[in-house]
Amino acid sequence: MSTTQEKPMTLKSLSHKKDLLTGGHRMCSGCGAPIVLRQVLLAVENPVVLTNATGCLEVSTCLFPFTAWRVPWMHSAFENSAATASGIETMYRALRKKGKIKKEMNFIAIGGDGGTYDIGFQSLSGAMERGHKMLYICYDNGAYMNTGIQRSSATPFGADTTTCPAGDVVPGKPQRRKDLTRIMAAHNVAYAAQASPHNWKDLITKVKKALAADGPSYMGIIAPCNRGWRCQTNDAIQLSKLAVDACFWPLYEVEGGKWTINYDPKDKKRPIKDWLKPQGRFKHLFAPGNEWMLEKFQQGVDADWESLKKLQEAFGR
Repeated sequence: MSTTQEKPMTLKSLSHKKDLLTGGHRMCSGCGAPIVLRQVLLAVENPVVLTNATGCLEVSTCLFPFTAWRVPWMHSAFENSAATASGIETMYRALRKKGKIKKEMNFIAIGGDGGTYDIGFQSLSGAMERGHKMLYICYDNGAYMNTGIQRSSATPFGADTTTCPAGDVVPGKPQRRKDLTRIMAAHNVAYAAQASPHNWKDLITKVKKALAADGPSYMGIIAPCNRGWRCQTNDAIQLSKLAVDACFWPLYEVEGGKWTINYDPKDKKRPIKDWLKPQGRFKHLFAPGNEWMLEKFQQGVDADWESLKKLQEAFGR
């Protein structure tokens, strides 16, 4: 048995790894999605195959005849990134059984929240339920950004979108966002987690755990979109951190049914308005007469955070 210990993960050690998503793609300046995917790919040790649902990341990284990907990558339709990955993973297992493939491989399906929470939910749920050894990653920017900033079920309460515009009659999206990470955990997957690109070590560690898990894994990763969020092009990391500090996007993982909160801001917990204020999509929430919307948003975040802490108390380590 080898006694070699894995070297500590540092930014210096990661800087020597080959970048599997190159520069020169057409993603918007300051977009959170390529930041997220670069960190994800830094965690990969085995040969990897990616499937990518239609969306911002897909259309901007593979404009024929060019590609920004240095790994096998397959564009699937909007709704079936998980189904495509599960088919590839099944073929791989069959070839391994026949002895035609010897090496260990990883399989990652990618989708934005439109192609994950909504259009692709059926194939995602099916792949998780069938138990394919694959990781599904949702880069969550909270709307259908690629097709015009329409609301999705990941869009937060009150957000101004092109299909739920803030006005005198409708003050933005009237519903709260769907909590897809908890829904995936309810599928009894091997591993489920939330991560943020501002905490690279937590994100990369979770991807390594997800790829090593004996079964299907899901990760939701916040990925700010400056066009849809109407913020500055250099705000992605700061807004990701604020989302975590305000407990809108808590960092946690569910491993073998055990719930663990990875970061608890405790007395440093920020009010949700600190995260909302820099985003133009929420500017109407700060107008006179809309105080109730800020209160409702804060109440929802607080209730979700308390519920998460109870899950850790009941099903944690």
